[in-house]
This record gives sequence, structure tokens and C-alpha cells, in this order.
Amino acid sequence: MSTYKCPMSCEGDQTYEEPGSCPVCGMPLNRVIAFGAPQPEKETEEVKEFKTYISPQANQLIQFTLSLPVIFYAGFFIFKRGVLSLVTRNLNMFTLIMIGTAAAWLFSFFGLFFPDFFPKSLLNAENQIPGYFEAASVIITLVILGQLLELLAHVRTNSAIKELLNLVPATAFVIRKGEESEVPLSEVHVNDILKVRPGEKIPVDGVIQEGNGIVDESMITGEPLPVDKGEGDAVTGGTINSNGSFLMKAVKVGGETLLARIINMVNEASRSKAPIQKTADQVSRIFVPVVVLIAVITMVIWGLNGSWDLGFVYAIAVLIIACPCALGLATPVSIMIGTGRAAQTGILIKNARALEQMRKVTAVMVDKTGTLTEGKPAVHMFKSLSSYSNSEILQIAASVDSNSEHPLSKAIIDAAKTEDLELKKTTDFNSITGKGVHAKIDDKLIGVGSLKLLEHFKIELPELEADVTDLQKKGHTLIYVLSDEKLAGILSITDKIKPSTLSAVKTLQHKHIKVIMMTGDNKMTAASVSEELQLDDFYAECMPEDKYRMVKELQEKGEIVCMAGDGINDAPALALADVGIAMGTGTDVAMESSSITLVKGDLMGISKSRVLSTKVMTNIKQNLFFAFVYNGIGIPIAALGLLNPMFAGLAMSVSSVSVLVNALRLKRISFEKY
Repeated sequence: MSTYKCPMSCEGDQTYEEPGSCPVCGMPLNRVIAFGAPQPEKETEEVKEFKTYISPQANQLIQFTLSLPVIFYAGFFIFKRGVLSLVTRNLNMFTLIMIGTAAAWLFSFFGLFFPDFFPKSLLNAENQIPGYFEAASVIITLVILGQLLELLAHVRTNSAIKELLNLVPATAFVIRKGEESEVPLSEVHVNDILKVRPGEKIPVDGVIQEGNGIVDESMITGEPLPVDKGEGDAVTGGTINSNGSFLMKAVKVGGETLLARIINMVNEASRSKAPIQKTADQVSRIFVPVVVLIAVITMVIWGLNGSWDLGFVYAIAVLIIACPCALGLATPVSIMIGTGRAAQTGILIKNARALEQMRKVTAVMVDKTGTLTEGKPAVHMFKSLSSYSNSEILQIAASVDSNSEHPLSKAIIDAAKTEDLELKKTTDFNSITGKGVHAKIDDKLIGVGSLKLLEHFKIELPELEADVTDLQKKGHTLIYVLSDEKLAGILSITDKIKPSTLSAVKTLQHKHIKVIMMTGDNKMTAASVSEELQLDDFYAECMPEDKYRMVKELQEKGEIVCMAGDGINDAPALALADVGIAMGTGTDVAMESSSITLVKGDLMGISKSRVLSTKVMTNIKQNLFFAFVYNGIGIPIAALGLLNPMFAGLAMSVSSVSVLVNALRLKRISFEKY
């Protein structure tokens, strides 16, 4: 009869007739046999309930079954490309992936279903030939993920073009034989007379024949200030008529319009970019044939020595250790972690090409409005030229403009709110298109508008003080305030430079990167901004094709060009540049056409992106080094018969772990000092 005793001897020599647990310490009781010597008992039934046992063969069968859809369905295109690379003799990553994964999968297949084919020395502790179904499946999955990300990068180009196409209206109001009718845009012909109402998009390029309007041309010029348009002035398709109504004559339609040319430039720029030839692909041209040759030589040498079975096994070991698991991880893991770190600082990187090119940038082309500046008009100065105080001039101007829909009115009202000025009640409000507005405040007729408003009321403009004329020279827009048909005060409106811009420019120049401004604004304003920021050069009054051409000219001179902008007019240049950077505060078209987006619109992100690019590419090279070193050491060892497929698989795992650990260091990148 068996007795049981606590292995910890909690109760001395106390024994029990039934198995169970010690009432003191809870440990399972051991059975006492031969001469009272305790022997460890198997675990109790309670512990066994928490264990699930699968035989090694069943485990391999499950892995085999799960690998079938990955290898023969999802990964079929990879093997198809690998075969094509062999047929065309253009060896690349697909060649290496196909050979490595096929070798690993086929070795596992024969080891599972035909184990007697292999020598007994290959059997593991479970008396099984080791399998690599999971390794082959993981490699194929990683490659598919990389291909998907690359495909999404190409789709973004089409998204940018769709955004551009949405800028034009689907129909236009045409006047033919004295009758107005709405027709599809495709039916508008040159010399047709079109009617454009307030708030409508201008359908095609043309010239105003009758009436006037206030047109938002920011999509073309990039400038936030609207433009007064009257008879004889040219208007562009896709721009918006903010106020007023006019008849226009169609001059360019269809593919001849400026917007159509912008779309063509974006298309051309996207096609002109050659895909990156990754380092791994370049090395594969040499690495793949060398690995295959070594495997063949290994099998032949062992075979000629009377061991064809071992020769085949060791040749398989060579191919398995050359399987590009670490090589496949080297680039995508570093990019994934690096871009994730960038996203934490407000830098969104869309593709690996931009990340690679950013570290090589020698010239940064920047748009002015929304990139160097805030991108919205703001009151810079308000000054009394009469008995009113300075604050009262801003107060009455904002009170009258509270009734106006003019885009500059918001800037004046916002300034009054900032100064905590209470708006006054107005009556008899009236708008004079292209000139300004007026209304009564406390029985006084208050007018707010441009120089044309003074001409309307036949008021002569007195000689302005030096500080006001200096603002004019810097490109500020002057707004005149009238009281009972006399000049009472003046306001200046401008687009302020962002607080971080000067620091960002200096940081880039310190790294020997030229900073060049391209703007649709006038030369006077552009020169003022360039001087204030001490830029390397600037170009003013630029149309979209001008920006596109300048980027191309710099590239032809050997410069690696980064283009930073935020508007539709920047889209062609953003798409053509080696690296296109969009401000997150800008238009969707700019963001779709670029490869990097700065969420906060802060130019310091350019410098940070360059730092990230350098760090990530260095990390990738280190990863590739680790991958090839493991292969370089493991291949000859496997060829000599000192490394069977089981240990080859282990070496593969070790190389992958080293790559992952190294890539994780990118999480600690600090941008504070850049």
C-alpha cells in the first residue's frame, strides 16, 4: 500500500494514505516507496487540466495547412515575379525570396510526409524532421505588406488629381442668342459668354466683358488676399467669385485651361519618378546567383563523395540560411518605427522614397503664403488721421465691416475682438463692389474701403507719413476709413510671418542647404519677406508652371530639391520635387501631391525630417549588415556540413531578432536639439 508525504517535510514524518496536497504548504504530496524513500509524483489532476498537449506531427500538420493559402494564394504573385526574374535574368529581391521560401517550405513538406528520405542525424528531440512552414509564411506576409504600402503611395497621386478635378464646376451658365441656359462644362466653347454669380466657381479661363467681382485666386497665386476684377480683366477657371456678378468671355476651355495644365504637370511629375532601387535589390544581383551556385556545388561535392542524400540536405541548409528573413525585415521595420517616431512630432511620411531622399537635400524651395507666413490676412496697424483715437478707428471700421462679406472684413473684425472693442450699431449699410462699404454710426456716415472708395467720394489722399508709406513698400494692403466723407484713419493688412520661420530658415542654412522662395505675390512684397528672413534667393509673381520649371531647372543642375508648399498652385512642383512637403494647414491637393506632411505647418519639421532620414537610413544599413553577416558566416558552415537545416533555421531567427532590436533604437530619436 502506498503512502504519501510532504516533500517539504512540513509535519516531520507525517504520512497520508491518499494523494493530495500538504495541508500546511499546499505542495503536492509525494508517494513513498521502497524503504520509505520519497519519489516525486506526477502533477495532480488539477494541474493537468491547465495543460494542452499537441503531438509534434500534429503541430507540423497544422502549420502545413495554414501555410497553404499564404504560399499558394496570397503569395502566388511573389513566386510568379521570382520566376520571371530568372527567365529575364534580372535577379532581384523576388528571386531571393522565392528561392529561400520555396527551399524552406519544400524541405518542411518532404520532412513531414517523407521523413525516411532524410538521414537519421537530422531528427530532433521529438524524433521529427524540423519544419519551417511558419518562417516561409511570415516572410511572404511581410513582402505582401511592403507591396501594399508601395501601391498605396501610387494611389495618392490619383487622389491629388481627383481633388484638382473637383475644383471646376460640372456645369456653366451660357448666354446664347440672348437666352441663358445651364450646360455641361464639356459643351462650353471658345468665345461663349458665361454668367458668373456671387459665390460661384469660374468655369473656364476668360475675360470679364461686363460687371465686376471679387475673386479668390489663392489656388493659382497662393495669395490669401482677394482681387478686384472688372471689365477687361482676366479670370481663371477653378477660382472663386466671392462677391459681385459679371459676364465673361471664354478664352480657353477643356485641356487648354490653366487648371488642366496643372493636372497634366502633376501627372507628368508623378510618372517621371523612378522607383527606388533598394540596397537589398542591388546586392541581390550578386548574392542570389552566388547562393545558388554554392548550394549546387555543396550537393555535387558531397554526392561525388558517395553521400548524395547528405549533399541534398546540406544544399537545402545553404538555401534556408540564405532565406531573406532578416533581409526582408531590414528596411520595412526601420521605416515603420522611424515614421512612427516622426508622427509623434507632427511629421507624416507617406513613402520610403521621401525618407531616403530627404538626407540628400541640397536646396529647399518654399512657397510664401501659408508656408513662410500664416496664410491669412491680419491687421498689422490701425492709425487715426483725425480726432478719433487709434482704437476708435479700428472699432468703427469693424462695426461697418460686420455687415460685409468681403474676405478682408474678417481680419478687421478679428483685430477688434483681440483689442476687446465692442462693435457699434450700424444703419443704412451699403456695398460698392470693388471699392468698399459704408454705413451710419451715430448719424455719421462711415466708409471703409480701398483707394477707389476715396475716389468715389472725391476725397483727395493727403501725403501719408513715412511709417505708412514704408508699409506700402513692404506690400501691405491699406484700408481707408472715412467719416462724413473725410479721411479719418487708416489700417494696414498683411500676411504675418510665422514665429518659427526665421529659426527654421537659419537651421537649414546652417546645414548648407539653400532656401529659395517662390511666390505668386508681387516683387515688392516678396523682396521684403526675403530680406527679413535673409533667404538665399526669391522669385515673385510665379504661376504654377513657373514653380514646376524652377524645380526642374535646379534638378538638372544636380541639386536634390525639397519643395515645401500648401496650395493648389504648388501641386505640380510638390509632385516633381525629389521630396515634396505640404503644410498640414494647407489644401488637400497639396497634401495628396506631397510625400511628407507637416501637421502643424511648422517649417522646423523640414530640418527634423532630414535628421530622421539620416538616422533611419543609417539604421537600415546596419540591419542589412547584420543580415548579410549572418548569411556570410552561416552559408559556408552549412556547405561544410556543420550546420543542418534545423540550426540554419535557428540562425535565421537570431539574425531577425538582431535586426528588430537595432530598429527599435529609432524610438529614442530626439529632435530637441535640431
